[in-house]
Amino acid sequence: MVISSAPSTDTNLQVRHNTCPRCNASLVSTYYEPQCLQCGYVDYGFKPPAQIGKKNLLSSSTSYVFRYMGEAPLLAETLAHVQLRRLRNRIVFGVTCPFCDDDVEMEQSSLSGRRKEIREERFHCHYGHRVSLIPRQDGSMGWK
Repeated sequence: MVISSAPSTDTNLQVRHNTCPRCNASLVSTYYEPQCLQCGYVDYGFKPPAQIGKKNLLSSSTSYVFRYMGEAPLLAETLAHVQLRRLRNRIVFGVTCPFCDDDVEMEQSSLSGRRKEIREERFHCHYGHRVSLIPRQDGSMGWK
């Protein structure tokens, strides 16, 4: 089978009508470009439309703002900004330190084994600040 491309003047017209300029047969979309199965014409000038796929949790750039829910009244207005990150085959929280002026990404640390009834995730930054993400009674999350 000989695959060749004839110079075309209006590639958008060919794609719109889906007909071969040589033999007027219908063009079949292959993995890369439209091709005529009868004469072998391939439209190399074809530019595929931008593919709009399903949005998953990471591609939607989901970000959260968590409010402080601890006992210190001075931190009542301090917010923690959290985004979802991929860690190997899981999705985890990427917490930005609410205390540092520059956007420092915090690392997740392990719990000590106490208070297993509370689903808590702890994070610390390089400057020693610690943040715990804790679920509230209403289903939302906060930090302390």
